[in-house]
Amino acid sequence: MANPNSKPKKSLLEIIYRTAPGHALAKKAGLADPPKLRRGREMPGGPVALGVVAGGVRVAEALADLAIVTTEPLLDVADQRSTDADGRVQAPAYHARLGALVIDATGVRTIAQLEGVRAMLRPAMKGLARSGRVVLVADAADAVEGLEAKAVAQAIDGINRTVGKELRGGSTSNLLRLGAGVDSDDLRSALLFCLQGRSAFVDGQTIELSHRKAGDELGEGYRNDQPLAGRVVVVTGSARGIGAAISRTMARDGAKVVCVDMPQAGDMLAKVANEIGGTALQLDITSEGAGRAIADHVVARHGADERVWAIVHNAGITRDKMLANLDDAKWAQVLEVNLAAQIRMNEVLLDPSVPGGLSEQARIVGIASTSGVAGNKGQTNYAASKAGVMGLVRAMRDELSGRPVTVNAVAPGFIETDMTAAIPFVQREMFRRTNSLGQGGQPVDVAETIAWLCDPANGALDGQVVRVCGQNLVGA
Repeated sequence: MANPNSKPKKSLLEIIYRTAPGHALAKKAGLADPPKLRRGREMPGGPVALGVVAGGVRVAEALADLAIVTTEPLLDVADQRSTDADGRVQAPAYHARLGALVIDATGVRTIAQLEGVRAMLRPAMKGLARSGRVVLVADAADAVEGLEAKAVAQAIDGINRTVGKELRGGSTSNLLRLGAGVDSDDLRSALLFCLQGRSAFVDGQTIELSHRKAGDELGEGYRNDQPLAGRVVVVTGSARGIGAAISRTMARDGAKVVCVDMPQAGDMLAKVANEIGGTALQLDITSEGAGRAIADHVVARHGADERVWAIVHNAGITRDKMLANLDDAKWAQVLEVNLAAQIRMNEVLLDPSVPGGLSEQARIVGIASTSGVAGNKGQTNYAASKAGVMGLVRAMRDELSGRPVTVNAVAPGFIETDMTAAIPFVQREMFRRTNSLGQGGQPVDVAETIAWLCDPANGALDGQVVRVCGQNLVGA
């Protein structure tokens, strides 16, 4: 049996690449060093500018609630053809190199009004600081009336995705699309996430917000660094890689973490749990009584009145084979671990009568994948399971419409882990660079997005799949 702590041997090509001459040659061939991304709760390094197109006040109110001071957006919005003292046409610019540009396009209803969005974006394409942010805020198609307004709502999505591909220096663009009834309270958690370094590897994405469900009390967690303080969070598959990063991030945010993994990973599981002050539960999640075992563990370790605030279904496996060679055993195993087990555990934990089950305003988060979005050669079983996770969160949103429980998923792209380190060097470099940020993501990037989805202040996000992929070229 392979040692899980052993590091993959580097190929000769990778060793040459790591030398100074090899690195210089690679840069000449177009393999430039990727930008360093701003991570964590760090805010943009320059001023935050707010531009408003065709009216709208919700974005300004949300930024004010977050105590984010905004600057004047453009030197010359009205005249994009301004000239200098010698009569030469002057490129539009901002007063300073911006850390972020937030555009409130919630009043945009006509094609002609899209010009205002273009005018504000154009100077930002070369006027953002490194790891800058563009955040577009617009109403969703189902929140506006008229054919042109609905078409324009989708047009803004196309603008956002293209801006994400054109920005450089680790900067990102994302669109917050507001459903009917969404107010500034619903918006502020998403705005803060998009501006902070926590969203480092979320790029070119459209995130749909809906009005909070009845009974979902507005959390104030966004005001401090430990929004999950005192709350129980369960993380499956937490012994290593992304699961360990999720557990550490949840603990950083104040959660009492229940770390769950297979008995075979017991030593590594205990190490992670001890490191973060959590508890370890050795469990085969495919067993019939897995959901009840989690609930019993919560009661035993945290008391009969304690309930689970969030469960993160991170545990997953791959059994890759071309479909022509894929037998029923490998097919069933992946679907059982990655999808069916979640459904069974959710059913038990969502039962209000089960001690140690999910709380009234619980957060459920699944792990999808860009393979589930676009498919992937040799991964029919894996793609089916991850697409199934996306279908599950959307279906559960409707099924739980009468309860203040949110169900969402993240879809990671290429994330640097011990598993991906074993991929041949050339193939690994291709995977790293086929996204707008030109690099692989880190496990913490997935963990930060999941922690945001679990935030008590984030009840406006429900039934969504947020891609953490650097705007990977695979899929939509």
